[in-house]
Amino acid sequence: MRPPFAIRPMRRIALLISIPLAGLPFAQSALAAGVLPQGGHFVAGAGTLTGNGTALLVTQPGSTRGVIDWNSFSIGKRNTVMFDNGSGATLNRVTAGSPSAILGSLNATGSVYLINPQGIVVGPSGVVSTGGRFVATTLDLCNDAFVNGGNALTLSGKSNASVINLGRISSSGGDVFLIARRTVVNAGSVKAPKGTVEMAAGEQVLLQDSANSMQVFVETGSQGDVVNQGRIKAAQISLQAADGNVYALAGRGTRIRASGTATRDGHVWLVADSGLVRQSGKIAATNADGSGGTVDTDAAKLAFGNQVAIEAGKWNLFTPAFTIDAAAARSLQRSLNAGTSVDVTTTGANGASGDVNVGADMRWHGPASLMLAAYRNVSIATGATIANQGAGNLSLRADASGIDNGGGIANHGVIDWSASTGAVGAFYDLNGAYTAGTQMTNAAWTPPAYSGLITQITAYSLVNSMTDLKNVASDLAGNYALGRNIDASSTSDGSYVPIGNAGTPFSGQFDGQGKAISSLTLEPWLPSDPNNPQLMGLFGVIGSGAVVRNLSVNGSGTLGANVYGYVGILAGMNDGTVVRVDTSGKLASSDSSSIDFTITGGLVGGNSGTVLRSSSSVTATTGGTLGGLAGANSGAIIQSYATGAMLSSGYINAGAGGLVGYNSGSISQSYATGPTTLFGYCRGAVGTPCGGAALVVTNLGTISQSFATGAVTQPFYEPIGIARSNSGSIANDVYWNKDTTNAAVGVVYGTGVPAANGLTSAQMATPSSFVSYDFSSTGVWAMPVGATHPVLRWQLAQ
Repeated sequence: MRPPFAIRPMRRIALLISIPLAGLPFAQSALAAGVLPQGGHFVAGAGTLTGNGTALLVTQPGSTRGVIDWNSFSIGKRNTVMFDNGSGATLNRVTAGSPSAILGSLNATGSVYLINPQGIVVGPSGVVSTGGRFVATTLDLCNDAFVNGGNALTLSGKSNASVINLGRISSSGGDVFLIARRTVVNAGSVKAPKGTVEMAAGEQVLLQDSANSMQVFVETGSQGDVVNQGRIKAAQISLQAADGNVYALAGRGTRIRASGTATRDGHVWLVADSGLVRQSGKIAATNADGSGGTVDTDAAKLAFGNQVAIEAGKWNLFTPAFTIDAAAARSLQRSLNAGTSVDVTTTGANGASGDVNVGADMRWHGPASLMLAAYRNVSIATGATIANQGAGNLSLRADASGIDNGGGIANHGVIDWSASTGAVGAFYDLNGAYTAGTQMTNAAWTPPAYSGLITQITAYSLVNSMTDLKNVASDLAGNYALGRNIDASSTSDGSYVPIGNAGTPFSGQFDGQGKAISSLTLEPWLPSDPNNPQLMGLFGVIGSGAVVRNLSVNGSGTLGANVYGYVGILAGMNDGTVVRVDTSGKLASSDSSSIDFTITGGLVGGNSGTVLRSSSSVTATTGGTLGGLAGANSGAIIQSYATGAMLSSGYINAGAGGLVGYNSGSISQSYATGPTTLFGYCRGAVGTPCGGAALVVTNLGTISQSFATGAVTQPFYEPIGIARSNSGSIANDVYWNKDTTNAAVGVVYGTGVPAANGLTSAQMATPSSFVSYDFSSTGVWAMPVGATHPVLRWQLAQ
């Protein structure tokens, strides 16, 4: 026979919550005057128990940890139990056969753990208030583990009893955990403004300390239920039932609210891995700074009741497969209209199809974005419309795991972005099908700054492997996106050929989606005419009109002897647009005594297009023209930087530039911090200018609002802070650090720059030293605490 309130079905949970506590069979004794915990004694640690008819004081000195076994632990309606345990913790275990009813007040300066396998209820008149953690559970844990104060505690047990709160539970400085094997219910209020509130159902549960994630993890399920029909407010909140069900049954107003702290993001988790999550009403999550927090819903089945709405920065839903019917569409639509971006991801677990099917209209206003990411296919049914009026984006993603499963996208309905300034991206497997269907665009649409977008609605083939990456060369005008990080170490066999060349450049779009290609071994593209340059990079040539964006590339390449070529980790030459790309790795010459006419850059060898908000940490040891970001620039470099070490070595070794070797284009709002070294003497006709510089070697173009800090080492020539030669324009807001570069002069040949533009290290760390630089919250530049020089504000978001 189950204990008195070992209830499971939802109808019994609802019944329990709706009836007075006095009606519960176990509660009668607790209602009697004078009821207090009975038969307590310390079995670990030390302290004293002092009581009278209405109050019990537990004193545990020195903020220690102690364990007390009790015959019973209930508190009558007008009675009080106080734990004076400093900032320590007291574990209370009920060893006899009666459940615990907290109808009066339970207070503590520190943490209180209450274990009763017969069940625990905090009644409507019950108040629990602790300074530290409060844990109420029907599961047991090891005394030694508790007393030793380890970071992780394992709780386990077979009890079918429940933990129920009908009253008020709060922790002013810690967390509140309500844990049972069968049923956990909150129909009262629970608050933990500086910590987490977590309700969990499971047979074995891990409880561990964490400042930024869930702290309770169900390790062994029990098909138990977690029900919230009351109010919860905390920095973070988790309802977790693993293989059971989670019922977030909010009534009027916001019943679940995560508000975050300076050290915890506002986050709510609703988790029933192989069970059901049913949501009703409103859930809110905000961070301490007022920005939107995160709500994660993860379950085998999702159900949406009345007035579901998530008010947060992001709502993530994870489920094996998902059909957006009318109820789900209304819930997602309300959340989107509240400014919450929604990401739906299907996993294909438990033998499910893994498809996302849109069967009802979703229309919203404003900037929130919607992503539908399917394990396999995404489909929009006939008669269904997805539409935005505002600046919202839509992402349709097939093959979300990037495993080349042939996932495709079929739009049999309508995608209407005619009244939106946002964008739509459709991502499908390289071997999958794409049906565009009816798509409506905004004739007045313009791409957002630094987005790299060309069209408002764009379909991309997914690149998930080295085989896929090499197949990009078969359609150089196509649109591609990285579906996952790619380990390119197999190219160490010398098999990689750059994508696009001088005759047939890459002319499409390549969106890395923030992912990376790593361990790429570069080999050159060899022209049929040896008088034409070789090309080395992930791309040989990025053509005019082409875009590469949101990508990280790590690689290495070794140049042959007597080479003429353009070399960069991303591309030999860029004639298009590169946005938010970073490169790392190493480039080198095979023979330091060879004649080297290469033009080498950490990002691109030659740039005649546009490079925006990109960076390189590549180290390079070559001759010829050498720069940390670009070997030669005749285009535009904007808000970009380089940190790699440059060594000019070889028969042609005129010097290296920290950012660019030869500039005949424009450089603005950019910087270099990497060291540059000239090995030995440079070679050339008598009187040829020699030496590298911290920013550029030769400037014929324009440079503005930029700076350099890297050490310049060239034993036979003086260090130079900005440019060795300048016949172009260098604005008065271009600086160098004269302490770290060792340079007393900014320019040696041509038009000079004021000596005052050479700053000390102290001045480099002071925003007021940089005339015209905007350090405001919306400006281009930032000076983080402890920084030794400005950084670009976009870097802070990485």
